[in-house]
Amino acid sequence: MDLHLPEKVNSAIRLLKDNGYEAYAVGGCVRDMVMGIEPHDFDITTSALPEETERVFEGYRIIETGIKHGTVTVIIDGEPFEITTYRIDGDYLDNRHPETVNFSRNLKDDLSRRDFTMNTLCFNEQDGLVDLFGGIDDIRNETIRCVGEPDKRFNEDALRIMRAVRFASVLGFKIDNETSKSILKNKELLKNIAVERIREEFTKLICGKNVIDIVNEYRTIIEVIIPEFSPLFGCEQNTQYHIYDVAEHTLRALDYIENDKILRLTVFFHDIAKPLCKTTDENGFDHFKGHAVAGEKMSKEILRRLRYDNKTVETVSKLIGLHSERSPRDKIEAKMMLCEIGEEYYSYFMKVRRADCFAKADPHSHDEKLKNMQLFLNEIKEKNECYSLKHLNINGNDLKKSGIYDGKEINRILRTLLMLVIEEECENSHDALLSKAEELKQQGQNYAKKNQL
Repeated sequence: MDLHLPEKVNSAIRLLKDNGYEAYAVGGCVRDMVMGIEPHDFDITTSALPEETERVFEGYRIIETGIKHGTVTVIIDGEPFEITTYRIDGDYLDNRHPETVNFSRNLKDDLSRRDFTMNTLCFNEQDGLVDLFGGIDDIRNETIRCVGEPDKRFNEDALRIMRAVRFASVLGFKIDNETSKSILKNKELLKNIAVERIREEFTKLICGKNVIDIVNEYRTIIEVIIPEFSPLFGCEQNTQYHIYDVAEHTLRALDYIENDKILRLTVFFHDIAKPLCKTTDENGFDHFKGHAVAGEKMSKEILRRLRYDNKTVETVSKLIGLHSERSPRDKIEAKMMLCEIGEEYYSYFMKVRRADCFAKADPHSHDEKLKNMQLFLNEIKEKNECYSLKHLNINGNDLKKSGIYDGKEINRILRTLLMLVIEEECENSHDALLSKAEELKQQGQNYAKKNQL
């Protein structure tokens, strides 16, 4: 296996080894290299104690990141590298952090406390690949397996439960049977983990290529962190448009959407309110009136609880509120939609609707409408057609020069002019708009006089 480390990593390892210590790149970076994936971060493990590491890198900028846990960050040519001493962890009383850490000179001590076999691989260019726990075989067999006893690993750090299902989704691996049993057995431990850490793993999970299988198999894990997800399973949709229950529809739609955080979150939560909004008529047909609006509110609450940033919360919840809107049938309606929600949401809307439709009974029923939506947008942009106040060839200063000073009146006239331009009842030229503004001004004055009588 022909593996190579970046020169900065090699130089750090060489410096430690030249001073009499063992040192290896370890964990995810080595796993990725073995799998042919370019690593983004490189962690180094060493037999050197933290104070010995600091002496080795005297003259470099050093940050004592987690010195009591053996981690020293060394800045090499502007790039930070975490160098951690081999260690043996004490008891984990909070299911996340060890109460004590004892340093070791034995590499196996350090690797035996790690989460999964694929993350125990070590490498340096002098000694080659070190595999003490069968990580290579598990990677070849596409298997996620705990190091040692799964119950112990998950009780030490319950976040590993989310990491296991996230790796399975992202890498397309299966989870070893004993590891899987332990995940399901210990799932409630996730309640002890900081929500920010859960959020990061959940986001990566739903952006994985194997998301359908993993969420179906480990739905009870998702339900621990998002209990609102549970009612989607078994919520039948007896309509002419659907052939799956809400949960399967959601997951199939998720599989059709591109790997983008905003889009994946939107599709995951787009029908979250359907079970609450479900009614069945006298003919046995189901209806879900108002589920988009209710879903906007529910998703906002869930995303805030998971502590997503404000931009993500607002974008995703707004898209969920929009997702059942009718597609524009002509260019005027397209410009009306662009005026109301903007180009970013217009583009998102098309993608969400396409994924939603591909998970329905007739997946191609909206193809033409969505293609037309894109054609409308292309033409509007190509011809630089007006659909917002910033595209209007007149502004508030122009109206002030014509004798209109009241702010509310200026706003009313500009918005009316915009609608007239969008509806192609007025040309978007300065002179035509100014002339129409005079008419609107006069109409407003006449209306005001009439109300005074």
